[in-house]
Amino acid sequence: MKTKALLIAMLMITSISFLSFKFTSQPGETYVSKTPSIEGTYKLTSRKLADGTTQKPPMVVGIQTFTKDIRNFNVMWTDKNGKHFSFSVYSNYKLTDKDYTETIHLGIMNDEINGKGISYLPDQTKTVPIKIEGEKLGFKFPFDPVSVTFENGKMIATSEGMFTDYWEKIK
Repeated sequence: MKTKALLIAMLMITSISFLSFKFTSQPGETYVSKTPSIEGTYKLTSRKLADGTTQKPPMVVGIQTFTKDIRNFNVMWTDKNGKHFSFSVYSNYKLTDKDYTETIHLGIMNDEINGKGISYLPDQTKTVPIKIEGEKLGFKFPFDPVSVTFENGKMIATSEGMFTDYWEKIK
């Protein structure tokens, strides 16, 4: 009986301590992580070329997924002569409130458009700074000439003087 009473008393003290801890925060105060998240699967919906032309699937297609620490990226487009460019990347990434670090484990590029054929990216790691403005998060991908902005379930990727891609988060 003493053991049962002691156990109940300990549970009550623990519960009271927990409740008093919960209520010590200021009214209306919520905890917000400083580490941003880009997790999700994004689908390429359209591309605007430097000359103002807009391309849509099947001329340009792409999908990419960010888990908590893995990026899987695939894109392919066709030029006006019917030649293709495709790029696929499997990498690990880490996103903090200050920077984006990516380690490529598999990178394959097929550049028929410029006559270069297939090439592979070696394992490598790079870190770039990020910029956060309200709900908008932006940075330049470390291994290609593309700057990205994430905001409200959308991603805009820009390769200066070449194209702007519009991606929508599908899950």
